[in-house]
Amino acid sequence: MSKKMHLAGFLMASPMTHSHAMWRHPRGALNFLQPDFYAAIARAAERGFFDFVFFADVLAVPGRYGDDFRQALAVGAQTAAALDPSYVALSMASATRHLGLGVTRSTTYYAPYDIARAFGTLDHLTGGRIAWNVVTSNADAEAQNFGFRQHLEHESRYERADEFLEATFGLWASWEPDALVLDKQGLFADPAKVHRTAHRGRWFDTAGPLTVPSSPQKRPAIMQAGSSGRGKEFAARWAEIIFEIDPTPEGRKAYYADVKGRLARYGRRPDDVKIFPSFIPFVGETETIAREKQAFHNELADPIAGLITLSAHFDHDFSRYSLDEPIRNVAVGGNHGLFDVAQRVTAKDNLTLRDLGKLYAQGVLLPQIAGTPSQIADQLEASIHNEEADGFIVSAAYLPGSFEEFSDFVVPELQRRGLVRTRYEGTTLRDHLGLAPATLLPPSRLQAAE
Repeated sequence: MSKKMHLAGFLMASPMTHSHAMWRHPRGALNFLQPDFYAAIARAAERGFFDFVFFADVLAVPGRYGDDFRQALAVGAQTAAALDPSYVALSMASATRHLGLGVTRSTTYYAPYDIARAFGTLDHLTGGRIAWNVVTSNADAEAQNFGFRQHLEHESRYERADEFLEATFGLWASWEPDALVLDKQGLFADPAKVHRTAHRGRWFDTAGPLTVPSSPQKRPAIMQAGSSGRGKEFAARWAEIIFEIDPTPEGRKAYYADVKGRLARYGRRPDDVKIFPSFIPFVGETETIAREKQAFHNELADPIAGLITLSAHFDHDFSRYSLDEPIRNVAVGGNHGLFDVAQRVTAKDNLTLRDLGKLYAQGVLLPQIAGTPSQIADQLEASIHNEEADGFIVSAAYLPGSFEEFSDFVVPELQRRGLVRTRYEGTTLRDHLGLAPATLLPPSRLQAAE
């Protein structure tokens, strides 16, 4: 029996995701301010037995390129316009029965109590289908929307994030699962089973208890996208789902081995974490048709839109450089790991900054797979057997069509090979992922308790 692969979808509450060409594509829907837009995506993903879809999010309109946000609005760069994903996720939950839903929230600009309360609520209202995509945020523009002049430096962001998760785990543990009694003739809740959190640390003080009783999963599944050395260490400690971007098989294989190899120091097993590289599919009846669809999409991508997002991701103004030269010796303040990938791709293919901007607009360095359903299944199956992934995050070239085509044509081929489920066997996101019941103590404290 072949190893089953997990499937997920990448979204932003926006008409642009990794593909900056998406909003310009003739098949791209533009009604992203309406619930029907998201309901169609959710139903297509559930039809393909996806474990979940998740929403990336950024807390600012990109304005690092040329220190001006107006160009981002003009060309339609990533997050030029986006809704709050937590409310969108709830609307998608109402349109589906099984599909898991991931929401991004930052540990830098929120408080642990706020996050613990919000995700406890979301877990109840989705019937246990929620994940928290943990980010530390990395741009001054985000900081300035929350009353700070500049963002925290890289190490401090992760130190704060570690303590943030310790505090939120404690808050989720404040209600024991059977604390809520609701006996109309007697007890509402058992006071002996609701506890203060009393977290006091460098960054946070929070007393607890939470107002939200224990939820179906006890806490959300934890998702992360650590790509720097420090980010991978954070992911190894906390994450159960890891989102990865790397365009090369050797890069994905090295990342998979690196992160899985870090788990033992936190008392965790390789199966406790599912690693999901992302890609953009172009499905065709023939390979020629698929490649024509890919070429048409890629031609719509504006390199300036890509460079605007590149500048936002790395918190560095790339408008200062020649478009006809490669990037060299640049120190960035944003996503260090992804910038390493960008530099590696630049060196390997001798790309100019214009070329890199075009690639970024086409899909933020995600690999693109164009072919028949069988050819796409071949590549995904090979990646699983090569220990590059536990599953894949599908990123769309246009919405909702990319998800519809993948679910209707590629998934049946994967099912025929025994690689994808033919029905949902559980009710929660943890069930879909095959994860053990959630722990409510942070990994470091779990080891001490044992």
